[in-house]
Amino acid sequence: MKNNLIKKISFAAFILIFAVSCQKMNRPALGDYPKDSNPPGGPLKFYAAFNGTSSDPLRNAVDSVKANFAASNPLAIINGISGKGVQGKLDKAIKYSSANDWANSTSMTIAFWLKNTPWSGGPGFVFNLTMKDHWANGVAWMLIEDQGQSSTSSAAVKFVLQDQWFEFVGPNIFNKPLLDGNWHHLAIAYDEATSKLTYYFDGQALTGLAANLTNVKNNGNPRGKLNLKASDGSAGQFVFGGWNKHAGISGPGDGWIQGFNGGLDQLRLYGKALSSSEVLALYNSKL
Repeated sequence: MKNNLIKKISFAAFILIFAVSCQKMNRPALGDYPKDSNPPGGPLKFYAAFNGTSSDPLRNAVDSVKANFAASNPLAIINGISGKGVQGKLDKAIKYSSANDWANSTSMTIAFWLKNTPWSGGPGFVFNLTMKDHWANGVAWMLIEDQGQSSTSSAAVKFVLQDQWFEFVGPNIFNKPLLDGNWHHLAIAYDEATSKLTYYFDGQALTGLAANLTNVKNNGNPRGKLNLKASDGSAGQFVFGGWNKHAGISGPGDGWIQGFNGGLDQLRLYGKALSSSEVLALYNSKL
């Protein structure tokens, strides 16, 4: 009886000491805890900074939103706009098995940094989200023309979205020094609410563009929500720094198709149309 009483008193004393010690711990207030700046499910769907210092090139091209490694990365590491970047090659490209859930986006933004000068040869493809239903196995891609069409003060740029071509050529040439040998930030945003594209160069939106460069259509009507998936609901692979053939993916393999042979850095894919202030913030922060 006496022993049981002593045990109960000892146990109660232990609980009291434990409770007091816990009260002395520095605990954050409810909701006052560190938050991931790029949480899965947020607007940033895919982000590759290319800042790795590993001898493994796949680690140097990892997506940091869901920690997905590239399926292949044949590109060399160089000094980028922020930390490290990658050096493109005319016959090589980085391949990702997917762009996470970016293909679910109904509005979107593609943003990245690039550096190059005019070159001779075929057009340089910068990226492509593949789609097996499409004749070219692609649903969103961009290329830069050369062969006298581009210079250090302007560039012939073509962007394709759901088989609609937006061509900055001739009188509508991309009248910015995209290929002057310096790092430049480029962003393309699509807003389903307006069915329009907005293009940004070094943080500033291009203005005064012709309707055939901004208005996205579907059978002659405003497109509204994008559909970046195949008919069976599958999402394609993502190629950065080139075209399908440079990443070992099926699609047109014509000899004139080249990869982008300049510097590339800070690839970001968003599931929304970024605002002008958000794009400017990426440019100012070199992100």
